[in-house]
Amino acid sequence: METKMIRRAVFAGSFDPFTAGHLDIVRRAAELFDEVIVLVAENSAKRPLFKTAVRVRLAKLAVKDIPGVTVDSFEGLTVNYLKRKSAHYLVRGIRGGADLEWERDVAWTNRKLYPECETVFLAAGEEYLAVSSTVVRELLKNGADVSSFVPAGILETLLNEWSSVKCSE
Repeated sequence: METKMIRRAVFAGSFDPFTAGHLDIVRRAAELFDEVIVLVAENSAKRPLFKTAVRVRLAKLAVKDIPGVTVDSFEGLTVNYLKRKSAHYLVRGIRGGADLEWERDVAWTNRKLYPECETVFLAAGEEYLAVSSTVVRELLKNGADVSSFVPAGILETLLNEWSSVKCSE
């Protein structure tokens, strides 16, 4: 009896915070793969607004109704996480040319470190081209409405967490 290889993909990012654009990529990846792990990465080069536990909680809320999708966190090289999980696909969302150039170089490096890793680029939907975590953070910091930039299911929690962050500054 032949065993079917599970097509496991990882969608890694800082997700600080998780956006409607991220959710779009996860939904589309879930149609392509048997399992998708949203990996909240701890990047030593970045100083996140929200703690890892908060980013994980927001991501879990956002993807809770998508079959085959889980959320995890990891500090270190993403390819090491892929190896640990026997995942051979890394999903990356692309909004434009600058994203593509950066991601192409990262994909090449990942392939050198883990030859079994195939990076799959998903182009952002038109409605998400201007959506980024950076934009959401700036809107939050300036008291603007972020409801069209984040999944509806996380808006209340995000605003509560933002209030906590703002109070502790």
